[in-house]
Amino acid sequence: MKQHRDIKARYPDAVLLFRVGDFYETFGEDAHIASRVLGITLTKRSNGAAASIDLAGFPHHSMDTYLHKLVKAGYRVAICDQLEDPKSVKGIVKRGVTELVTPGVATSDKLLENKTNNFLAALYLGEPLCGVAFIDISTGEFYAAEGNVEYMDKLLQSFQPSEVVLSKSQQKRFKEQFDTKVYTFLLDEWVFQEQYTYDLLLQQFQTQSLKGFGVSDMKAALLAAGAALHYLKDTEHPNLQHINSLQRIVANDFLWMDRFTIRNLELVHSSDDKGSCLLDALDNTYTPMGARMLKRWLIFPLYDINRINQRLDLVGHFIKDQDLNHELLTLIKQIGDVERLVGKIPLKKANPREVMQLAKSMQFMEQMRDKCLASEHDPLCRLVQSLLPLTDLQKRIRTVLIEDAPAQANKGGMIAEGISKELDELRTISRSGKSYLLQIQQTEAQKTGIGSLKIAYNNVFGYYLEVTHTHKDKVPAEWIRKQTLANAERYVTPELKEYEEKILGAEEKILAIEMQLYTQLLAEIEPYIASIQANANIIAQIDCLLCFATSAKQYNYRRPNLLDEATLSIKAGRHPVIEQRLPPGEAYVANDIELNKEEQQVIILTGPNMSGKSALLRQTAIITLMAHMGSFVPADAADIGLTDKIFTRVGASDNLSGGESTFMVEMNETASIINNLSDRSLVLLDEIGRGTSTYDGISLAWSIVEHLHNSATKPKTLFATHYHELNELEPQLPRVRNYHITHKETGNKVIFLRKLAPGGSRHSFGIQVARMAGMPPVLLSRAEEILKLLEEKHGSAEPTTEKVKKILPAPNFQLNIFDGLSEDMKRINQVLSETDINRLTPVEALLKLNELKNIVEQYN
Repeated sequence: MKQHRDIKARYPDAVLLFRVGDFYETFGEDAHIASRVLGITLTKRSNGAAASIDLAGFPHHSMDTYLHKLVKAGYRVAICDQLEDPKSVKGIVKRGVTELVTPGVATSDKLLENKTNNFLAALYLGEPLCGVAFIDISTGEFYAAEGNVEYMDKLLQSFQPSEVVLSKSQQKRFKEQFDTKVYTFLLDEWVFQEQYTYDLLLQQFQTQSLKGFGVSDMKAALLAAGAALHYLKDTEHPNLQHINSLQRIVANDFLWMDRFTIRNLELVHSSDDKGSCLLDALDNTYTPMGARMLKRWLIFPLYDINRINQRLDLVGHFIKDQDLNHELLTLIKQIGDVERLVGKIPLKKANPREVMQLAKSMQFMEQMRDKCLASEHDPLCRLVQSLLPLTDLQKRIRTVLIEDAPAQANKGGMIAEGISKELDELRTISRSGKSYLLQIQQTEAQKTGIGSLKIAYNNVFGYYLEVTHTHKDKVPAEWIRKQTLANAERYVTPELKEYEEKILGAEEKILAIEMQLYTQLLAEIEPYIASIQANANIIAQIDCLLCFATSAKQYNYRRPNLLDEATLSIKAGRHPVIEQRLPPGEAYVANDIELNKEEQQVIILTGPNMSGKSALLRQTAIITLMAHMGSFVPADAADIGLTDKIFTRVGASDNLSGGESTFMVEMNETASIINNLSDRSLVLLDEIGRGTSTYDGISLAWSIVEHLHNSATKPKTLFATHYHELNELEPQLPRVRNYHITHKETGNKVIFLRKLAPGGSRHSFGIQVARMAGMPPVLLSRAEEILKLLEEKHGSAEPTTEKVKKILPAPNFQLNIFDGLSEDMKRINQVLSETDINRLTPVEALLKLNELKNIVEQYN
């Protein structure tokens, strides 16, 4: 217990799994946590005094079952193992923490998702520049970037790290400026020292400087990168040979999307639990490496037109050459998760089956290389020419390990015959003990002429030769007599004693020799880690490109034409996610979109609720995004000008816990768009201003359209709205055009045709949509009555241009749906008009609701 207390004192913030014999035990508060999270029994153990201590434990072979549960519950777990063999030590066995597992440094397969990286992020908040680093210990990927706080936030949202480490002194600033739902750990201030972090990086990469990685001038990024390495070593991960390079992330290399856009377009997560995101629709990859790369390509689309066209050329070739496509798919399906397999080598966590899978994967990679080179397609040949066959390493692994290697090294049975003479001899002894004994018996019987000689075994002196008294005069002088019986005598020989030692220690020695040879094999693989990782990267690229080709052929996608000008022309565009989820036999209604700086810079899009305005906005952004990824797009044709930023403000959301209403969040997001525009931006706005009073909203929406139109950058803009007054902007602003989504009315029903047409719409059909949703008929009748009252009072349901012009200077004017109604409704109106909803606390809201209820009861 003293030993436990000493180790626990060094890891006070972690659950300590303390190895005792064949069990991992937890004590005290740790035992309560383990019992609660793992569902194991909480008991007590006496520690030699009158007091006792709480205890909960599980067998050591169940580690994989329980460890991931603790980590996923948000706990850091320190694994304390026996560092000595209990058989060779007297007294207490020496113990120490061999690994500290946290959400960001997990290597267990049960803690990792195949198709997703498990990044640890280190964040340095400086002035004016901040730095961030992302490291995946399971694959060896290491990225660094620097920029302003907004850029850091975008990267954190994009990489979605499992854990963020930062300085204790920057905790307050982090909470104020970032999404704090992520698991964080605070490091001491001294870790973020320039010289210390720089030296750590040099030591890791075994270089004289960091110029080769292109990061030597990125001081803030290097502080974060060094802190990430410090944290890995601090959590008992000293063997990091697979982390052998640092890649810089440069904002200008990619099409920029802020975190709102990534969320609004549902790129990697759907807002609906049962919904699909774009990644789900695009992901036809066959390797986990390809799936992880595809996710990165989606979040970081290219901005370099040459690199985009290189990808498009390769996708086009795979579509054209179906024989090559089929051959490559057949091979790639058999390649394992090489990145994570090779990441386990320096950590000594790769099992024999995985190492054999690595050899097989390398063989399939080599075959893929040969197929690609045979195609004589220049871009493909250039891509695979740096893929190294590593034939010698493949042969070495296949020579050392048996073909059907086991999943656990500690049970032996993995080393092939012919690798070690001593091992083969021991195996022969172990497997054929009886036949070997029979051989000795026959040999000695022939030598001595004792026909009745037999060999036996007992616990007192092991194997012996038994000779009856009739033949004892034939016993050779070198035999050693051990025991005399009534009718026989027992002897041992040097050969028999030697064999006994061999056979009794054979299993133990076999396992020791196998482990030694296996460890030696892992050490032989280590120098090849960088080459294997480079090969895996190339295979991942081919996997992604084959995935694009598969989607293009299956869903009839076409190659986009990338232009170096600010234009956007999409013919018969479709939303890939919605299209794939349509019922069988139902065709997607495709639409054309045209945006340019000369004639049609801003489109005001009106139309009924549920008609498909948001889908049209999203599909325009997604087609642009897919083109920048190097993918074919869901359209008959697409001329897409190189776009540096996509901004969206789509869908309602709020941040009530942060004290922000839906309208405040909407304004924050819109302000972020307005302040970051460029001349190559694509802006998609949906229902701006709806979170406030009618004419406040119209005023804001009107002003935003004017600003975007008159801005020097002239961003391509799609503006969907229910404020039909904005249709009056077309005659006043030369580059604004009105469009609407068509519909058809039959009685009081409305049929959505989902087709885009020129001109504005003057109806929203809100009541009809409410009827389709199943609202009670009484409620709908009352709504129609109120609508008629409003139309009578204000002349029409929609203010005219002249009315809008008069209204705009007085944004406080609000349509009053209570005019002409009963006294109780007027009283309710008065209470509501005196209430500032944006400043209302939850408790005040409940009190206000109670007040309104009392008014209704009083008048009833």
